[in-house]
Amino acid sequence: MTKFLRFAIVGATGFAVDMGVLWLLLTFTPIGPLAGRVIAIALAMIATWQLNRNFTFGASKRTIVVEGFRYGFIGVITSIVNYGVYAGLLIAAPLLSPYAALIVASVAAMLFSFFGYSRYVFRR
Repeated sequence: MTKFLRFAIVGATGFAVDMGVLWLLLTFTPIGPLAGRVIAIALAMIATWQLNRNFTFGASKRTIVVEGFRYGFIGVITSIVNYGVYAGLLIAAPLLSPYAALIVASVAAMLFSFFGYSRYVFRR
């Protein structure tokens, strides 16, 4: 349970990075919410990898390159789920706030990512 709590803290931090980057892009650039989210997800993924590696699970016994590849693999699958829910909500409900869609999509991807990271990336 401690690992899941730490994972949730890291996830909240990743969410803040995701939301913050999306807000910056939507506020200060002509980038729209769909393209902006791709950039925000990538930056959030890098942040959470380092935090999960150092705070939640600890480094795996694999090389950092292999660990990074595995993290990226799970992260991409999780991001596809996350982005799919996000885009689907925005397309289905065009008046929905991109931030509300972000919250729903992030929650939808959380459990999948915990099991993927804990069992495939950082398993010792």
